[in-house]
Amino acid sequence: MTDFLLKLFVKDYKNTENRQTRSAIGKLAGTTGIVFNCLLFLGKLAVGIFSGAVSVIADGLNNLSDFFSSVVTLLGFRLAQRPADKEHPYGHARYEYISALVVAASILFIGFELAKTSAQRIFAPQPVLFSYVTVGVLVFSLIVKGWLWYFYGKLGRKIDSESLKASAVDSRNDVFTSAAVLVGCLISHFSGFELDGYMGLGVAAFILYSGVRLAKETMSPLLGQRADKALEEKIRTLVLENEKVLGLHDLLIHDYGPGKCHATVHVELSAEQDLLECHDMIDEIEWQVLQQLNVHLVIHYDPVLQNDGEWLQMQRTGEEILAD
Repeated sequence: MTDFLLKLFVKDYKNTENRQTRSAIGKLAGTTGIVFNCLLFLGKLAVGIFSGAVSVIADGLNNLSDFFSSVVTLLGFRLAQRPADKEHPYGHARYEYISALVVAASILFIGFELAKTSAQRIFAPQPVLFSYVTVGVLVFSLIVKGWLWYFYGKLGRKIDSESLKASAVDSRNDVFTSAAVLVGCLISHFSGFELDGYMGLGVAAFILYSGVRLAKETMSPLLGQRADKALEEKIRTLVLENEKVLGLHDLLIHDYGPGKCHATVHVELSAEQDLLECHDMIDEIEWQVLQQLNVHLVIHYDPVLQNDGEWLQMQRTGEEILAD
């Protein structure tokens, strides 16, 4: 199903290094989430109001928060596509992180409200009208959320999107909460013990946990977390593939949002080489890194001399270089 949707709606879906392809996959994920979460919310809300089950309504409101999450994710991918301008020379890719932070705030708000309502139901329990329609809706929710868990996870890994990976975890939590609500409804019906408020409180706890986790994961790249070690190693490997590169140091990577990465590095080359050849070589390495890793790399040239079989870095002034 996932591959079918990719082939149907995303042109050149295998070329995930392309920013347009990455954005199209993100928008597909957001749109899919909007459709399915809207259906689940409406179904659970109707069943919850009919049966009076606050846990089912809580689970439905959880799907409503997922609906808004999908909307914000879609908007985030759209806004992140905007090109660089005078005020934002590094582009707008961090909109994806900001959208996830907005989602986290909305999830936390809904979680607090549901916890309050569920606590009130625990102290003032009310009978819940059991219906096989309720069971059917919850089972359908388990199937849909299980597929969304797989769907978001696969696409998140495919384009390395923290936003979609977070949506996958959220869908996994939804599978557990819907299962808990279903079990609670069945136990309450067959045992006569009202678990509705307790199950609603459990759902609220899952929502709050998801909100806190998402906020933490989103704030980290906004604050400037360390670059992925795998990316660092790929850059080092690609630069050192050139046989004339003697070494590198001071590699710095700056994350300006998914698919918008800049880096600087000092590359050591023999001082005996022609400067124009070194310049062309550096340009070629920068181009390779951009094409293969989608990283805008700026290389600082460090000339080195060989002394007794060892390469020693040579510090030269601009006047000395021009004199050559």
